[in-house]
Amino acid sequence: MIDIALGLAAALLLTWLAFVVALMIVRPRGSLLRESLRILPDTMRLIRRLTADRSLPRDIRVRLWLLLAYLASPIDLIPDFLPVIGYADDAIIITAVLRSIVRRAGIEPVRQHWPGTEDGFSALTRLTGLDRTEPRKP
Repeated sequence: MIDIALGLAAALLLTWLAFVVALMIVRPRGSLLRESLRILPDTMRLIRRLTADRSLPRDIRVRLWLLLAYLASPIDLIPDFLPVIGYADDAIIITAVLRSIVRRAGIEPVRQHWPGTEDGFSALTRLTGLDRTEPRKP
C-alpha cells in the first residue's frame, strides 16, 4: 500500500515538474507578455460576460464557471509569486477554455461579448490562436 502511495506521489511530482519546465519554455516573452497583460482586464470581462450568456450551451457555461473558480482560487499549479511563469498557467488555462468555446460555438459569441477595442480582439485571437480554431461541425 505504501509503495502505491509513494509511486503515485512520485508520478504527480514528476508530472508537475514537467509542467513547470514546459511553461518556462513556452512562457510569453517581450512584446507577447506586454500584449497579454494589456488585454487581461478585457479578457476577464469577456469571461464574465460569456458566463452570463444563457444562449450558450450549458457545458460551455460550466467550463467558464470552473475557469472563474480556478482563477479566483488561491491555489495554483504554479504559485503566482514566481515572476512571469506564475501567471503562465492561468494564461494557458484561459487559452484552452476559449479555444474549446470557439470549437463548440464558433468565434461569434467571443466577438460579440468582447468589451475592448478591435485591436485588443485581434491581439486576443493572435495570442490564443482563436483565429486558427475551426468550429466543430454538428
